[in-house]
Amino acid sequence: MADRLAENVLHFARVLRTAGMPVGTDRIQLALQALQVAGLESRRDFKATLAACLIDRAEHRALFEQAFHIFWRDPDLLGRVMAMLLPQASSKPGTPAPPENRRLADALFPRQPSKVPEDEPEQIELDAALTWSQREVLRQRDFETMSATEWSQAKRVLQRVQPLFETRPTRRQQAAPRGRIDWRATLRAEARSAALLPKRERAGERVAPLLILADISGSMSRYSRMLLHLAHGLSNPAERRRAPRVDSFVFGTRLTPITRLMKQRDPDLAVAAVSRRVEDWSGGTRISACLHEFNKRWSRRVLRSDATVLLITDGLEQGAEDDPRCERLAFEARRLRLSCRRLLWLNPLLRFEGFEPRAAGIKALLPEVSAHMKAHNLASLEALTDCLSSSSS
Repeated sequence: MADRLAENVLHFARVLRTAGMPVGTDRIQLALQALQVAGLESRRDFKATLAACLIDRAEHRALFEQAFHIFWRDPDLLGRVMAMLLPQASSKPGTPAPPENRRLADALFPRQPSKVPEDEPEQIELDAALTWSQREVLRQRDFETMSATEWSQAKRVLQRVQPLFETRPTRRQQAAPRGRIDWRATLRAEARSAALLPKRERAGERVAPLLILADISGSMSRYSRMLLHLAHGLSNPAERRRAPRVDSFVFGTRLTPITRLMKQRDPDLAVAAVSRRVEDWSGGTRISACLHEFNKRWSRRVLRSDATVLLITDGLEQGAEDDPRCERLAFEARRLRLSCRRLLWLNPLLRFEGFEPRAAGIKALLPEVSAHMKAHNLASLEALTDCLSSSSS
């Protein structure tokens, strides 16, 4: 095989790895061997061979399609594709960025560090604007007023947020070095060999489940999109042993389950799949009807008595105070609260200093929640993670 093509395949695999796909050295070697057998008769065969060797999960196919279209866009694979090598890759004028996937754009077109002229002596300067100050400004920045760069930084911060969830005791016992004597295990061990110390056991532990109900109406669209990134990070933790079971729903004028869509590894693809799935994004709000549908159809399936529910909405239900829909909203919220252990209400309207619960929907929801919390910046979401880590009921 020509050396240039082998180098291009190697750099293409590095791009996929940087973008988030688990591409190991063995898969790169397998792809090179498969190309020797399959040949380069057509672009379709070349693409199919690389896909068969480098993709191991169905959710990675969309990322592979985008990367292949941009990286291998020159039809002369044996000659001119060397211009697309990763170390020299640079965006050309008019080249569109990969849709809905900024990690692929960063992998294909990394920012090159500025070169310091050799003739100038090295100088050590102290920057008064410390990194801590920049992070503090980002923490306090409202999601509604964030720039595109701050939005990307905030999403990366949310992906690293992994609260230490509390554990709940279970009725089942498990082996332990200390605790009460497990007579059955002790007798079984003594039957195999004599003069053994008694076996002990203690109550098992498991992480309390988490349920997310996010409002995606027009007034909540910007905040809901960021909070969906938080839900994605909670649904795909780095350490599965201390991770809870997370079920996610979005609602506007109707209720839509998105738990399976949140299982995708790429957060941008997951949120994009949610926006394509739901039909009422940035539409109206029917909080009482959506809570009624959840309590009737989904509560017994996904909600446990020790679960924590995150209700993400501004509480602006349409109607006056004497409207029956507000009474129905209070009833459905009370029913939801009695079905779980904690009902946490995340309300972006709390960002205003002079906030008062004057709306009928807010008055109906407020007495039924365990806590009323802010949800408009990273600092408020950090307070949420501290609340999830606490053991208060």
